[in-house]
Amino acid sequence: MIHDLPIRKIIHIDMDAFYASVAQMDNPELKGKPIAVGGGGTRGVVSAASYEARKFGVKSAMSGRLAIKLCPELIFVKTDFERYTEISKRIRKIFLEYTDLVEPLSLDEAYLDVTENKLGFPSASLIAEEIRQRIFDEVGLTASAGISINKFIAKVASDYNKPNGQKTVNPEDVFQFLEDLDIRKFYGVGKVTAEKMYQKGIFTGKDLKAKSLEYLDKNFGKSGRYYYDVVRGIHFSEVKPNRIRKSLAAERTFNKNLSSEIFMLEKLEHISEEVAKRLAKSKVSGKTITLKIKYSDFTLQTRSKTLPYYVSDKSIILETAKDLLYQNKLNNSVRLLGISLSNLNTEKPKKTKPSDQEKKSVSVQLKFSF
Repeated sequence: MIHDLPIRKIIHIDMDAFYASVAQMDNPELKGKPIAVGGGGTRGVVSAASYEARKFGVKSAMSGRLAIKLCPELIFVKTDFERYTEISKRIRKIFLEYTDLVEPLSLDEAYLDVTENKLGFPSASLIAEEIRQRIFDEVGLTASAGISINKFIAKVASDYNKPNGQKTVNPEDVFQFLEDLDIRKFYGVGKVTAEKMYQKGIFTGKDLKAKSLEYLDKNFGKSGRYYYDVVRGIHFSEVKPNRIRKSLAAERTFNKNLSSEIFMLEKLEHISEEVAKRLAKSKVSGKTITLKIKYSDFTLQTRSKTLPYYVSDKSIILETAKDLLYQNKLNNSVRLLGISLSNLNTEKPKKTKPSDQEKKSVSVQLKFSF
């Protein structure tokens, strides 16, 4: 029964085509036209696309060259993270007028726990509607929202009525909603996993729910338990206002492909310096250093090394990255290099199961409508 699940009132707000929408807002001449943020030049990669461009199949992480083939009238605009950050802060300020339990996932999306909110509104759906209207009135952009009993379902629901819409999955509708859900819509199921599930006859939430925990563990490893739980509406993750950073990275795409490790050393030095600056700014350090290599054929390779101590110094990061570069022969010429640090000193041990008190503390909201 749904009453046995830990239930909160969670809203997931997702800005609509955020980077592209900001560009269109700042330059009215771009409104209604297909635009791509980034991706300019012969080697650029699209960071975001407007809905007008998406109709032609243009999407993020696509090469600019392919994007222009799909949409010859595509307009490329430069990224402006200072502007995105400024807008994001204004939007977050609106969120905080309703609850202090705001967990940003990125500049353009966040979770809000409004089980108990500052204005005493009983309906999370009405709160989401009001927040979306305020973002439009005060900022000039549209947002979509998902509302439900936990973060997982709220995030899935926010994608349903995009752009500029919202969907509420009420407690009594959770099981049916999840059973009807296309497996590709499950947050955390990527393209490769979806294909694997298809091969095993899993196409919907109902198909997934029919599989035992043992079956899912055997076929999907550590993710088996996650899939087993979420399809049953079980997701204990709370909205955490101070979201802990799990990694920090920097990368560079080159104007010309690099074919020798010798030519890459100077690039690695600049990337290491940028990573060190970001670590210092965030006041964190890490143990695991990962070198990211994207080849000219767009295949991706990562090489990692975990040190016995936390590091943030440029020289150690650079030397480790060099070791990783020379670890194996390159498969092809290289178009991108990146360095990331994970296993940071900000991470805390994972909490596996909620206490009985935590389960009971949110059940009072069932007295109110969603």
